[in-house]
Amino acid sequence: MSAGATGVTGGQYIEAEHVCSVGAELGEGPVWVVREAALWFVDILGRQLHRFEPASRRWRAWPAPERPGFIVPLRGGGFLVGLKNGLQCFDPQSGQFTHLAHVEPHLPGNRLNDGAVSPEGALWFGSMDEAEKEPSGCLYRLDEHGRAVALDAGYTITNGPAFSPDGGIFYHTDTVQRVVYAFDRPTPATLAGKRVFVRIEAGAGFPDGTAVDAQGCVWIALWGGWGVRRYSPSGELLGIVRFPCANVTKVAFGGPDGCTVYATTAWKGLSPLGRAAQPLAGDLFSFRADVPGSPPNEVALRA
Repeated sequence: MSAGATGVTGGQYIEAEHVCSVGAELGEGPVWVVREAALWFVDILGRQLHRFEPASRRWRAWPAPERPGFIVPLRGGGFLVGLKNGLQCFDPQSGQFTHLAHVEPHLPGNRLNDGAVSPEGALWFGSMDEAEKEPSGCLYRLDEHGRAVALDAGYTITNGPAFSPDGGIFYHTDTVQRVVYAFDRPTPATLAGKRVFVRIEAGAGFPDGTAVDAQGCVWIALWGGWGVRRYSPSGELLGIVRFPCANVTKVAFGGPDGCTVYATTAWKGLSPLGRAAQPLAGDLFSFRADVPGSPPNEVALRA
C-alpha cells in the first residue's frame, strides 16, 4: 500500500514498518545522504549520532560531546552538527568534532534543535528552551561567513524547517503552539509574509519535524499523535500514516528512488508502563510514498 493511496475520508490509512532497533530516548533529525546511500539521525538526549545503511542493514553510532539537535551533510564530505554549545563539524572517520560557531552563548538555557539545508546550500536552523517553558527560541540562517543570522523569534520549541521544491516557500514549526508557518522567500536570505499553513487540532499531537515531497506536499511528524500527516500545498489534509508508538519526531525521504520515507521516534516522557506498552518507541521506521521527496541538499561552507 502506498502513501498516495491514503485518505482521511473514504481512503485508507497505512502503517509504518519497523526498520531498525535503536532505542533512542529522543531520536530526531533523519537526513538521507546520497553519496553514502545511508540515513543519518541523532538521539538528542542520548547524545549520539546514528547511521543506518539500508542495503546492508548496518547501523552504527558515535558519541557527541553535547546534545545534538541535528546533523546535515557538508559538500565535499563530513557533517555539520547543531549542538547545545553551537555548530561543529564532524568527521565520521575519526569521530572528531571541530568547532565552527557559537550561536547563543548569552542563553545558557537554550540548545539548538532542528535544521535543514536550503537549495542554495545554506543551513537554516532553530534554537529552543531546554526546559520547554520560555519563548527564547529563534530561527537562524548560517551566512557565508559562518555567522548565525536571526530571522524570526518568540519560539519555545522551534522545529521542522523545510523548503518547497522551488525554494520559494519556507516552512517552520512552533511545536508548543501546534502551528506550522509558511513564509515567502523573496531572496535566498530573507523571509516575508509569515502565515499559518496548518494548525494541528488539540488531541492530535504536536507538530514536530517536517519534509516536503516533489509535489510540494508537506509531511508532518506528530509528537504524541501516533503518526505522520501529509498536507497539500494549500494546507488540505491528504493522508495519515500510523505508527505503533506515540512520539514520531521527523521524516526524511530517501532510498534509490527517493520514495522511501524514514521516520525517527522517541520514548522520552514515557513511564515504565508506557514503555512496556510501546516497546518500539525510539526505533527507526519507514513507509513508501508514491512521489519522491525534494532532493536532499548539502551545506556549502566557504573555505
